[in-house]
Amino acid sequence: MRTVGIVVEYNPFHNGHLYHVQQSRKITGADAVVAVMSGHFLQRGEPALLDKWTRAEMALRGGCDLVLELPVAYSTQSAEWFARGAIATLDASGVVDAVCFGSESGAIAPFRAAAEALREEPAAFKRLLGERLDEGMPFPAAYESALTAHMAQAGAPSLAVAQPNNSLGLHYALSLKRIGSSIEPYTIRREKSGYNDTSPSDDAIASATAIRKLLFESGDLSAAQAYVPRSTLALMERELAAGRAAVDWRSFDRPLLHAILTKTPEQLAAVHEMTEGLEHRLLNTIRGLDSFRFDPLIEALKTKRYTRTKLQRALLAVLLGHSKEQLAPARLAEGPGYIRVLGFTPAGQALLKRMRTASEWPVLMSAAGTPKGLPMLELDVRATSVYTLAREPQATSRRLFRDFYEQPLRIGFDET
Repeated sequence: MRTVGIVVEYNPFHNGHLYHVQQSRKITGADAVVAVMSGHFLQRGEPALLDKWTRAEMALRGGCDLVLELPVAYSTQSAEWFARGAIATLDASGVVDAVCFGSESGAIAPFRAAAEALREEPAAFKRLLGERLDEGMPFPAAYESALTAHMAQAGAPSLAVAQPNNSLGLHYALSLKRIGSSIEPYTIRREKSGYNDTSPSDDAIASATAIRKLLFESGDLSAAQAYVPRSTLALMERELAAGRAAVDWRSFDRPLLHAILTKTPEQLAAVHEMTEGLEHRLLNTIRGLDSFRFDPLIEALKTKRYTRTKLQRALLAVLLGHSKEQLAPARLAEGPGYIRVLGFTPAGQALLKRMRTASEWPVLMSAAGTPKGLPMLELDVRATSVYTLAREPQATSRRLFRDFYEQPLRIGFDET
């Protein structure tokens, strides 16, 4: 069974994602699709619209065969470590032959060339990057400019890495090189909507950003109907009917304020992503706010140095209690050390049987009875509790600690 891996957030699963799944199968000749999916908190430092089990079901009903969780220690990171955690998980499974990602480029050759050129982060590239940062260029633009110059010197094709999907794609390719994986990379061009588009520009394809905006502005699930598969809409309707509405940062205003105000400047300085004196700016800004809301706080904190994404990741680290020590690069470079299964189809079940002997890491069906010495799993359990409490204020203990009780979803079996 030939298998392709994909790295996803599905916030929510939409028609563009459906296209990606279908094309990934087609261009790689795969019989099965393994998705590594972010849990309750995402790469730009945001909470997921819906919980990870609901989004895993969207994935399985949308054509994926096996959904594995990308631990929160990686899912909330910059492109380098986000990609490293996802690729390491696919590689450690022992059953993935290819990985396929969407990109603005649509051609794999520039990603291969750039990954080879940057595999060891050569001194020449570091010097070019440093020069541009010293000139005051934002990091994405500085990185792209330095890479373009470095690739030109090497006579290799350039790559527009300031574009978000290209940036992630480069880091997927880099991760494959750096861990010595035999997984073969492929890419497909992102069609009809950009990653950051805030409004639909097509009758059937819209970015997840645009879909979330439609949902929150209209308060009506039917606003997303044209842009998502029927199975996605049905799952969103199910969650709403059960009293589990979609969430964004506004649901975390109070918990975040509590997490900030119960820490000293020294304690905040030890939080992951809290750099260059941001802890002092944060405390001083809060004292000057008329009322505490997430968006006004972000707007007050933003500078050229502190982008919205940087600030969201830092505030999320405060909320979840992630320290610099816990998420040190040396620890992240080791990989998660476990594979958490969120759901599978019959084809996914066949892959799981192979993984029993092929996987380099323990394969977990839940957090219950797991081996000791998995600190990143403890962060996942904590993240679920924080997320659930904000989304379901009256949640029972069983709901708060779902990671211990929830078994993987089984989709495509006899469901009668």
